[in-house]
Amino acid sequence: MALLVALALFVAQAINFGLLLRERQSFRLAQITGPAVTRLIDAAERTAQGRPDRGRVRRFAANPIPPGQPSEPPVERRIRQELNEAGLQVGRIATAVRPIDPRDPPFRTLQRHGPDRLARDNDELVIAVEQPGRGWLVLRAVWPRGDDGIIWRLIGQTLILYGVVLVPVLWVGRRISQGLRELTRSAERFGSTDSGDPVPVQGTDDVARLIGAFNALRLRVTAMLDEKDRMLGAIGHDLRTPLAALRVRIESVDDETDRAKMADTVAEMNRTLDDILSLARLGRPSEPLTEVDLAALVDAVVEDFRDLGDDVTFVEAARLPMRLRPSLMRRAIRNLIENAIKYGHAAVVTVEPRAHEVAIMVCDNGPGIPPDRIADVFAPFIRLETSRNRETGGIGLGLALARSIVQEAGGDIALTNRTEGGLAATITLPRKPR
Repeated sequence: MALLVALALFVAQAINFGLLLRERQSFRLAQITGPAVTRLIDAAERTAQGRPDRGRVRRFAANPIPPGQPSEPPVERRIRQELNEAGLQVGRIATAVRPIDPRDPPFRTLQRHGPDRLARDNDELVIAVEQPGRGWLVLRAVWPRGDDGIIWRLIGQTLILYGVVLVPVLWVGRRISQGLRELTRSAERFGSTDSGDPVPVQGTDDVARLIGAFNALRLRVTAMLDEKDRMLGAIGHDLRTPLAALRVRIESVDDETDRAKMADTVAEMNRTLDDILSLARLGRPSEPLTEVDLAALVDAVVEDFRDLGDDVTFVEAARLPMRLRPSLMRRAIRNLIENAIKYGHAAVVTVEPRAHEVAIMVCDNGPGIPPDRIADVFAPFIRLETSRNRETGGIGLGLALARSIVQEAGGDIALTNRTEGGLAATITLPRKPR
């Protein structure tokens, strides 16, 4: 707003400058040409009456102005126009602008130090008017040197105007923007990093009402999220209790093959329940940010898979301290490795530090994903393989959950088909996570 006001003032003052300079030039032209025309007409009449020349107009037989000197065409046109209107027919009109010589007789009669001051601020304008057959009438006048004085005065006025107008505008804008900045920061923090304190109501009436409405809205949203968390906790408890009882009863099944299948089914249901609850709770994690060694965290996840007999290789990396939520990040990396093992039967995990980010790559030798379906696999409950058997089972929450976790940490996940075959899942995290 202040910038627009400043721009409007600048345009207005520029127009004012132009009009004022044009008016000043017109006034200066009239101030010079009016008396000059009067003196020239008087000198021409005196010549016509046979009377001798007197005053500031002198007669020369030839043009006294040498070629190449600076001239003033507007003065020439104005004098010709006024002489024609007065009925005095003339030939050529020439002008010349040259420095004032204080030693010239017309300037000696000035008071002490006057000629020097006059020569410093002005030039001399020589006007020569041809009278065919009678010679040239020559008049010398003072010509003001430029418009620097008025320009500096106008610049000073503009600065004063800027101070008078912009200071109140900036003060009002600061009052408005300060409240809006606090509101913006609170809206950006809303979630896991929000302290829950209301935004101070400040600023103009409209901004204060907006902040009050936001505080009320945040209370309602927080109450709804708290209710959702309580409901999810109840659902998790109510579902895990019968699953635990079912797992105990499975032990009474005599057939070992059936018992193993039932146990796997219960374990899959527990994992599915964990995924659903974790995805629903993202955005309000209870785990705080912690300084961890990312390379060591990834290595620990890989070791868990090795202990289970899976073919997972970790490429050693240097220490990478970062502020993360360790349990959630382990969950995201674990989901990517599980996906690689399901479809590629093996995985290679690397951690690559970059200039402003860190990349965690999980590569497999599986069939890959059709390029036009890569975006689909991140949607919850979407699976490209629909058999849902025990080897490739699940309900399609692994990648969706992993991506949500990584995005909550300020990063992202990208899937690309490798040229040598297989899929590469890359987690990128900023070196200074938000």
